[in-house]
Amino acid sequence: MAQIIWTESALQDLNDIAEYIAIENVVAAEQLVETVFAKVERLELFPDSGRIPPELPHLSYREVVVSPCRVFYKQDESQVFILFVMREEKDFRRFILSKQ
Repeated sequence: MAQIIWTESALQDLNDIAEYIAIENVVAAEQLVETVFAKVERLELFPDSGRIPPELPHLSYREVVVSPCRVFYKQDESQVFILFVMREEKDFRRFILSKQ
């Protein structure tokens, strides 16, 4: 069983997305956060279940898609590190550059 470790930046990413959604629909924002945590929790038992991101085919990153979010993570033996969360429609390269 893998231990899930959320990075501070991934939690902030998810919070930012939820706050934006909450402007129009608080319930939808709450449901999104719950769904993301539930999907990520499954990685405890199935850490390889996420897909390889098309933008990172040669690296060891994986992602779980919870529309409208993409949750990126990396495995390290018995740990799964949740690295960042982004909206599906965002350009991946620009998103990564904005993180640096």
